[in-house]
Amino acid sequence: EVQLVESGGGLVQAGGSLRLSCTASGLPFDDYAVGWFRQAPGKEREGVSCIIRSDGSTYYADSVKGRFTISTNNAKNTVYLQMNSLKPEDTAVYYCAAGMGPTYYSGSYLLIESLYDFWGQGTQVTVSS
Repeated sequence: EVQLVESGGGLVQAGGSLRLSCTASGLPFDDYAVGWFRQAPGKEREGVSCIIRSDGSTYYADSVKGRFTISTNNAKNTVYLQMNSLKPEDTAVYYCAAGMGPTYYSGSYLLIESLYDFWGQGTQVTVSS
């Protein structure tokens, strides 16, 4: 059974930092792209960042570029999202997802949801002003 488990969410003041983790089991994680997505109340889910584990290439949405960093610990089958300089508008449920589809693309295509096969349950991030 494939499982993606997110952790690390919480409540933080504006300007603060959080690190989200996504740990996978039941799939050859090394062959997959892993993306982070988020959904704020009343809004559609949007892509945040993606990492191609095989070559380490990354992509960020403009809204988080320069503030968020995605990285991977291959030995632990875990992908991290370091979030710095958090803003109230970053408040959302954050999901990680894994798929092989994005590995065939680049740029903004890496954050197309339909390319991802497996999803976690999400972790809440709340940024207070």
